[in-house]
Amino acid sequence: MEFIPYFLFAGALFLNAGVPGPSIAALVSRVITNGWRNVIPFIAAMWIGEVIWLSMAMAGLTTLAQTFQFGFHILKWVSIAYLCWLAFKMWRKPVNEKTDELPQRTSSWSMFSAGMALTLGNPKIMVFYLALLPSFIDLSKAGVSEWAILASITLVTLAAIDLSWTFLAHRARVLLRTPKAVRFANRIGAVAMGGAAAAIAARN
Repeated sequence: MEFIPYFLFAGALFLNAGVPGPSIAALVSRVITNGWRNVIPFIAAMWIGEVIWLSMAMAGLTTLAQTFQFGFHILKWVSIAYLCWLAFKMWRKPVNEKTDELPQRTSSWSMFSAGMALTLGNPKIMVFYLALLPSFIDLSKAGVSEWAILASITLVTLAAIDLSWTFLAHRARVLLRTPKAVRFANRIGAVAMGGAAAAIAARN
Protein backbone atom coordinates (compact mmCIF):
# COMPACT_ATOMS: atom_id res chain seq x y z
CA MET A 1 0.00 0.00 0.00
CA GLU A 2 1.34 3.43 -0.96
CA PHE A 3 0.95 6.03 1.76
CA ILE A 4 2.04 9.09 -0.23
CA PRO A 5 -1.40 9.56 -1.90
CA TYR A 6 -3.04 9.50 1.53
CA PHE A 7 -0.63 12.09 2.90
CA LEU A 8 -1.29 14.28 -0.15
CA PHE A 9 -5.02 13.87 0.37
CA ALA A 10 -4.74 14.79 4.07
CA GLY A 11 -2.66 17.86 3.25
CA ALA A 12 -5.04 19.03 0.54
CA LEU A 13 -8.04 18.46 2.81
CA PHE A 14 -6.36 20.38 5.63
CA LEU A 15 -5.77 23.36 3.36
CA ASN A 16 -9.23 23.16 1.81
CA ALA A 17 -11.07 22.89 5.13
CA GLY A 18 -8.72 24.94 7.29
CA VAL A 19 -8.87 28.17 5.31
CA PRO A 20 -11.67 30.28 6.84
CA GLY A 21 -14.74 30.11 4.64
CA PRO A 22 -18.52 29.67 4.95
CA SER A 23 -18.24 26.56 7.12
CA ILE A 24 -15.73 28.05 9.57
CA ALA A 25 -17.62 31.36 9.77
CA ALA A 26 -20.88 29.56 10.50
CA LEU A 27 -19.21 27.30 13.07
CA VAL A 28 -17.62 30.18 14.96
CA SER A 29 -20.85 32.19 14.97
CA ARG A 30 -22.82 29.23 16.31
CA VAL A 31 -20.32 28.60 19.10
CA ILE A 32 -20.38 32.26 20.14
CA THR A 33 -24.18 32.46 20.21
CA ASN A 34 -24.99 28.96 21.55
CA GLY A 35 -21.93 27.54 23.28
CA TRP A 36 -19.75 24.59 22.36
CA ARG A 37 -22.04 21.90 23.83
CA ASN A 38 -25.03 22.90 21.73
CA VAL A 39 -22.93 23.11 18.56
CA ILE A 40 -21.94 19.43 18.64
CA PRO A 41 -24.83 18.35 16.31
CA PHE A 42 -23.77 21.12 13.91
CA ILE A 43 -20.18 19.86 13.80
CA ALA A 44 -21.28 16.22 13.51
CA ALA A 45 -23.50 17.10 10.54
CA MET A 46 -20.62 18.83 8.78
CA TRP A 47 -18.40 15.78 9.25
CA ILE A 48 -21.14 13.41 8.05
CA GLY A 49 -21.75 15.63 5.03
CA GLU A 50 -18.07 15.52 4.08
CA VAL A 51 -18.03 11.72 4.36
CA ILE A 52 -21.14 11.63 2.15
CA TRP A 53 -19.32 13.60 -0.55
CA LEU A 54 -16.28 11.34 -0.15
CA SER A 55 -18.47 8.25 -0.49
CA MET A 56 -20.19 9.65 -3.59
CA ALA A 57 -16.84 10.33 -5.25
CA MET A 58 -15.53 6.86 -4.45
CA ALA A 59 -18.75 5.22 -5.59
CA GLY A 60 -18.20 6.65 -9.04
CA LEU A 61 -20.98 9.20 -8.83
CA THR A 62 -18.95 12.02 -10.33
CA THR A 63 -20.49 11.34 -13.74
CA LEU A 64 -23.92 11.19 -12.13
CA ALA A 65 -23.34 14.54 -10.47
CA GLN A 66 -22.34 16.05 -13.81
CA THR A 67 -25.37 14.54 -15.51
CA PHE A 68 -27.83 15.79 -12.92
CA GLN A 69 -26.35 19.21 -12.35
CA PHE A 70 -29.83 20.69 -12.09
CA GLY A 71 -30.54 18.57 -9.03
CA PHE A 72 -27.34 19.74 -7.36
CA HIS A 73 -28.25 23.35 -8.15
CA ILE A 74 -31.59 22.82 -6.43
CA LEU A 75 -29.81 21.35 -3.40
CA LYS A 76 -27.46 24.32 -3.37
CA TRP A 77 -30.22 26.95 -3.42
CA VAL A 78 -32.37 25.13 -0.88
CA SER A 79 -29.36 25.13 1.43
CA ILE A 80 -28.78 28.83 0.78
CA ALA A 81 -32.43 29.63 1.56
CA TYR A 82 -32.24 27.67 4.80
CA LEU A 83 -29.06 29.43 5.91
CA CYS A 84 -30.65 32.81 5.14
CA TRP A 85 -33.65 31.87 7.27
CA LEU A 86 -31.35 30.90 10.14
CA ALA A 87 -29.50 34.23 9.77
CA PHE A 88 -32.83 36.09 9.91
CA LYS A 89 -33.89 34.23 13.06
CA MET A 90 -30.52 34.87 14.68
CA TRP A 91 -30.71 38.59 13.87
CA ARG A 92 -34.19 38.84 15.38
CA LYS A 93 -33.40 36.65 18.40
CA PRO A 94 -34.59 38.38 21.59
CA VAL A 95 -32.19 39.13 24.42
CA ASN A 96 -33.12 38.33 28.01
CA GLU A 97 -32.24 41.47 29.94
CA LYS A 98 -32.20 39.57 33.27
CA THR A 99 -29.34 37.28 32.42
CA ASP A 100 -25.66 37.87 31.93
CA GLU A 101 -25.16 34.69 29.94
CA LEU A 102 -25.43 34.00 26.25
CA PRO A 103 -28.31 31.78 25.05
CA GLN A 104 -27.70 28.16 26.05
CA ARG A 105 -30.24 26.04 24.19
CA THR A 106 -30.98 25.57 20.52
CA SER A 107 -32.75 22.66 18.90
CA SER A 108 -30.31 19.84 18.18
CA TRP A 109 -32.23 19.04 14.99
CA SER A 110 -31.98 22.67 13.87
CA MET A 111 -28.24 22.60 14.50
CA PHE A 112 -27.82 19.31 12.67
CA SER A 113 -29.91 20.51 9.70
CA ALA A 114 -27.90 23.71 9.44
CA GLY A 115 -24.61 21.81 9.41
CA MET A 116 -25.86 19.39 6.78
CA ALA A 117 -27.28 22.16 4.59
CA LEU A 118 -24.03 24.09 4.82
CA THR A 119 -21.90 21.07 3.86
CA LEU A 120 -24.05 19.49 1.15
CA GLY A 121 -24.78 22.86 -0.45
CA ASN A 122 -21.20 24.17 -0.48
CA PRO A 123 -19.66 23.93 -3.99
CA LYS A 124 -16.16 24.22 -2.49
CA ILE A 125 -16.61 20.92 -0.67
CA MET A 126 -18.40 19.32 -3.60
CA VAL A 127 -15.60 20.19 -6.02
CA PHE A 128 -12.90 18.94 -3.65
CA TYR A 129 -14.33 15.44 -3.42
CA LEU A 130 -15.94 14.98 -6.83
CA ALA A 131 -13.25 16.70 -8.90
CA LEU A 132 -10.00 16.81 -6.92
CA LEU A 133 -10.09 13.51 -5.03
CA PRO A 134 -9.33 11.48 -8.21
CA SER A 135 -6.13 13.55 -8.53
CA PHE A 136 -4.79 11.95 -5.34
CA ILE A 137 -6.40 8.51 -5.30
CA ASP A 138 -6.92 6.00 -8.12
CA LEU A 139 -10.64 5.49 -7.52
CA SER A 140 -10.83 2.68 -10.10
CA LYS A 141 -8.75 0.49 -7.77
CA ALA A 142 -10.21 1.74 -4.48
CA GLY A 143 -12.36 -0.53 -2.34
CA VAL A 144 -13.90 -0.63 1.12
CA SER A 145 -10.52 -0.62 2.89
CA GLU A 146 -9.40 2.47 0.97
CA TRP A 147 -12.71 4.15 1.75
CA ALA A 148 -12.25 3.38 5.46
CA ILE A 149 -8.75 4.89 5.42
CA LEU A 150 -9.88 8.02 3.58
CA ALA A 151 -12.95 8.42 5.79
CA SER A 152 -10.76 8.13 8.89
CA ILE A 153 -8.30 10.68 7.52
CA THR A 154 -11.21 12.99 6.71
CA LEU A 155 -12.72 12.76 10.18
CA VAL A 156 -9.40 13.19 12.01
CA THR A 157 -8.40 16.17 9.85
CA LEU A 158 -11.77 17.87 10.19
CA ALA A 159 -11.79 17.22 13.94
CA ALA A 160 -8.40 18.89 14.34
CA ILE A 161 -9.57 21.94 12.40
CA ASP A 162 -13.14 22.34 13.66
CA LEU A 163 -12.36 21.64 17.31
CA SER A 164 -9.54 24.18 17.23
CA TRP A 165 -11.90 26.84 15.87
CA THR A 166 -14.52 25.78 18.41
CA PHE A 167 -12.05 26.25 21.28
CA LEU A 168 -11.04 29.71 20.05
CA ALA A 169 -14.67 30.75 19.62
CA HIS A 170 -15.50 29.46 23.10
CA ARG A 171 -12.70 31.52 24.61
CA ALA A 172 -14.11 34.60 22.88
CA ARG A 173 -17.59 33.72 24.09
CA VAL A 174 -16.70 33.92 27.80
CA LEU A 175 -16.03 37.64 27.30
CA LEU A 176 -19.65 38.24 26.25
CA ARG A 177 -21.69 38.62 29.44
CA THR A 178 -23.96 41.67 29.10
CA PRO A 179 -27.26 41.88 27.17
CA LYS A 180 -25.64 44.38 24.81
CA ALA A 181 -22.82 41.92 24.13
CA VAL A 182 -25.37 39.14 23.61
CA ARG A 183 -27.22 41.23 21.04
CA PHE A 184 -23.94 42.10 19.34
CA ALA A 185 -22.94 38.41 19.22
CA ASN A 186 -26.33 37.49 17.73
CA ARG A 187 -25.96 40.15 15.03
CA ILE A 188 -22.41 39.05 14.24
CA GLY A 189 -23.60 35.46 14.05
CA ALA A 190 -26.43 36.43 11.72
CA VAL A 191 -24.03 38.32 9.45
CA ALA A 192 -21.65 35.36 9.43
CA MET A 193 -24.46 32.95 8.58
CA GLY A 194 -25.76 35.25 5.86
CA GLY A 195 -22.22 35.66 4.57
CA ALA A 196 -21.88 31.89 4.39
CA ALA A 197 -25.04 31.74 2.28
CA ALA A 198 -23.77 34.55 0.04
CA ALA A 199 -20.37 32.87 -0.39
CA ILE A 200 -22.04 29.62 -1.42
CA ALA A 201 -24.33 31.47 -3.85
CA ALA A 202 -21.36 33.24 -5.43
CA ARG A 203 -19.51 30.02 -6.23
CA ASN A 204 -20.16 28.02 -9.38
